[in-house]
Amino acid sequence: NDFFFIEKNEPEEVVNLILDLLTQRIPKSFNYDPFYDIQVLVPTNKGVVGVNNLNYKIQDILNPSSQKVLKGSMQYRLNDKIIQLKNNYEKDVYNGDIGLISYIDSEMKEIKVDFNDKIVSYNFFELDEISLSYAISIHKSQGSEFKCVVIPILTSHYMLLQRNLLYTAITRARELAVIVGNKKAIGIAVNKNIVEKRYTNLRELLRNFN
Repeated sequence: NDFFFIEKNEPEEVVNLILDLLTQRIPKSFNYDPFYDIQVLVPTNKGVVGVNNLNYKIQDILNPSSQKVLKGSMQYRLNDKIIQLKNNYEKDVYNGDIGLISYIDSEMKEIKVDFNDKIVSYNFFELDEISLSYAISIHKSQGSEFKCVVIPILTSHYMLLQRNLLYTAITRARELAVIVGNKKAIGIAVNKNIVEKRYTNLRELLRNFN
């Protein structure tokens, strides 16, 4: 009972099911906290079933807090789940660290994020260092583990479907993995074992140089 596949074919159906899994099914069945225990892992950032859209949808359901700050198209709310996007040695936070916004001061233009009891301050000009993390890319999840992962896999993710990507996503789960999508997409991923090769024209350039 540590792995489930739920078949859905339409992107909107997948989004709605993910919201239901996060807010109802998984917390009730396994007593997992949607903020601390469950992580949505997605092949791509764009599209209906992409990181960006899922973050907006999940944020509205899980955290309708009215205390917020805007940064471009991103809206950060008190108690939002966020991820650090790059290493910041001065703040002692690193790429992939996940925390919760614990404080917003609009007058001082400052927010504070709780990274497992380590409080880190950001001024509003530093908010490009963080992003919402209710959903994150599978690539971004490498090196991390979560009690439960929810993984949407659809044929619309075709260009990114690879065996190693699916393996990475599933193995991020310590206790429970749930795949939502269609069997065809999973089949594509399982059968597509691409090792990236980098080609260089250095030899040709050197030949021309001589």
